[in-house]
Amino acid sequence: MLLCKLIVCMLMRAAYVVSAEDVRPLNDNDDDEGLITASFQPRKLVLEVGSLQNATIKFSRPLNYSCILFFNYDKDYVVDDITNVSVYSGEERTVIRVSGRHAGYVSVGINSTVNEQFYKIDKVFLHITVAHSQALDVFSDVIGWIYFLAWSISFYPQIYVNWTRKSVVGLNFDFLALNLIGFTFYSLFNIGLYFIPAIQDEYHDRYPRQMISVEINDVVFALHAVAVTIFCILQTCIYERNGQRVSWTCRVILCVFGLISLIGLIVVVLHKITWLSYLYIFSYMKLCVTLIKYVPQAMMNFRRKSTEGWSIGNVLLDFTGGTFSIFQMFILAFNTSDWPSIFGNPTKFGLGVFSIMFDILFMIQHYILYRHNSSYNEINADQSEHLH
Repeated sequence: MLLCKLIVCMLMRAAYVVSAEDVRPLNDNDDDEGLITASFQPRKLVLEVGSLQNATIKFSRPLNYSCILFFNYDKDYVVDDITNVSVYSGEERTVIRVSGRHAGYVSVGINSTVNEQFYKIDKVFLHITVAHSQALDVFSDVIGWIYFLAWSISFYPQIYVNWTRKSVVGLNFDFLALNLIGFTFYSLFNIGLYFIPAIQDEYHDRYPRQMISVEINDVVFALHAVAVTIFCILQTCIYERNGQRVSWTCRVILCVFGLISLIGLIVVVLHKITWLSYLYIFSYMKLCVTLIKYVPQAMMNFRRKSTEGWSIGNVLLDFTGGTFSIFQMFILAFNTSDWPSIFGNPTKFGLGVFSIMFDILFMIQHYILYRHNSSYNEINADQSEHLH
């Protein structure tokens, strides 16, 4: 935990320095050069095929002189041609009309006949989603909240089971340790992309036509997961544990993750990689944790021939969240005719299916294989080490 806190502090401090000294903010006027910033309001549009919507282009202050704005986009079949706009000296905003032609996604950029009066106008984009049905888009949002709540609540059944039994025997400590480090990595990734302007600028420079997908609910979920996991770990220090402890295998894995984090921090401080690349290292380690964290608990249930002490409520809620998450992916893909978003991203889809498969395994263990095994064999510390 000390290493994680150190990394957070250094990340925030260094990113602040970069933001303050090396990166000129897009929202501030450059008084020396008289540059003006432009922005779309809203930055994202969702419309149905055949429908029209307006988007406003707002300037940070009135234009110095007149110009013509023209628009570029890489998928001209998604929207109808957007007409060039004449903007006159002294104006602070203008409006464009967007018409959906075919379902899909497109990012619309701006250029001007006098780009020199604007600051990085070529980095400003309007992200448009053209859907078959806005009702389906709303339904997708509802599905998103369902799996968000299911995953958020899924931590509490295990805490309740520990409290009612006054024991954590049957709950694998490796699972808890891996869960904590995984959600810590996830929190760092989300915090960096959501709160730190310098890292956001790096992202837009690397992926100019993409929106940052991290939302505030992602940040809240990750931090909540860390807090609840820490609380569950505190329960292991209070309640009966029967000699259970984190295995040496898990300790080695945690040390490897810590070493990677420390080396990455040194490399980024030496300016060999960017802070964004460093955050992506955290995301890759989170993926690795997701792949392995369920294995110790499944093996422990198998060795004990019992699931007592391991909350089935946690499993059912996690299964619900995972199922609705994949369901939402298919709804979005159908509504926007964007099937590559599923099959073109095998990591996200595969991890979702992988988690569901483990949830099914846990349900089979609980309801079929060991449903009559309410008692369990005592496991001492030496035996616990051999579970892994």
